[in-house]
Amino acid sequence: MLRPTKTTRTGDIAMTKLSLWGLLLGSLLSFGLHAQPAGYAELAVAQGAANAQAGARKSPAHVSPPPSSDVSPAMQAMIAAPYPPHFNADPKNPAEWKELVNRRAALVVAGLPALKEKLGVTVQATQMAGVPVFVVTPKHPVSKNKNRVLMHVHGGGYVFGPGESALPEALLLASFGGYTVVSVDYRMPPDHPYPAAMDDAMAVWKELLKKHSAKHMAVFGTSTGGAMTLSLVLRAKDEKVALPAAIAPGTPWSDIAKIGDTYETNEWVDNVLVTWDGWLGRAALLYANGRDLKDPQLSPIYGDFSHFPPTILTSGTRDLFLSNTVRTHRKLRRAGVVADLNVYEGQSHAQYGFNADAPETREAFTDIAQFFDRHLAR
Repeated sequence: MLRPTKTTRTGDIAMTKLSLWGLLLGSLLSFGLHAQPAGYAELAVAQGAANAQAGARKSPAHVSPPPSSDVSPAMQAMIAAPYPPHFNADPKNPAEWKELVNRRAALVVAGLPALKEKLGVTVQATQMAGVPVFVVTPKHPVSKNKNRVLMHVHGGGYVFGPGESALPEALLLASFGGYTVVSVDYRMPPDHPYPAAMDDAMAVWKELLKKHSAKHMAVFGTSTGGAMTLSLVLRAKDEKVALPAAIAPGTPWSDIAKIGDTYETNEWVDNVLVTWDGWLGRAALLYANGRDLKDPQLSPIYGDFSHFPPTILTSGTRDLFLSNTVRTHRKLRRAGVVADLNVYEGQSHAQYGFNADAPETREAFTDIAQFFDRHLAR
């Protein structure tokens, strides 16, 4: 039985009793909160035995419910969504690739009019250096950005996102940041493998430099677009071309081969890319067209990051490319580059850009816009 310490004051006795009962109740609650789940003891023994030696880590199959803390309902719905039906697509010839690409593109294009209206932007199709581009302009531009231009390099595994279907990310940053954005509609496989995409991106960058100072411009893109952003800087360095004042490679495909921890740990957890061994790896090989996958123009993580411009990277804890993003961030920091890294709870690949109404989307693109504002001249 718990007894209060002897004292001559009634108030002290009452407080001592309360403290002791509080300790007892806290202990009971703590025991309940930390009670081991059913079967844990057996699982712990089995896992201890399976991982008793150094080497590859062995983990049991498990279920990952959508996170409920620090995640909006809109984002929770995306995190809980089933795999995309094309995750294991295996086109056997150019015609099958094009059918898959066009089918997915049509779904995106159908929603663009409403998205443009919601975000308050206009889009004009034109060409720069012979490359198709889309110029995205906010209906209510920000005065401090009147001399600034952003170049957008879209994602899509080097195969998806032809034409206007690649525009959602450009629309988001134009709207949330108040910037004019030039989105590059670069050539892609199956008709145009590497280096066509990079040739087009570089041609547009050089064309922009004819009318705008590099100190007023930034380059951004997600996934493939993130990798191409990094590769563009590497190529510009090699060709002695002016570098952008800042870049934002979101969850970049910086290692196109299946190298990186989260290619394993987030496989089947990421509900966007799902696995490298599905359409993603097939697209990588299609784009590389027989080249070494460690070529820095294919996998920029193997390039020289010295003298890179300030960089902001974005990913999520379930992203198959989280390791790509982390490795890129570490390499930039080791090279002395100013580099920010934002990682969102529970998100799979690039989900921060999927829903214009999700608070995380506004937060992510506002962060990028503010980062550019700090590093671009006015």
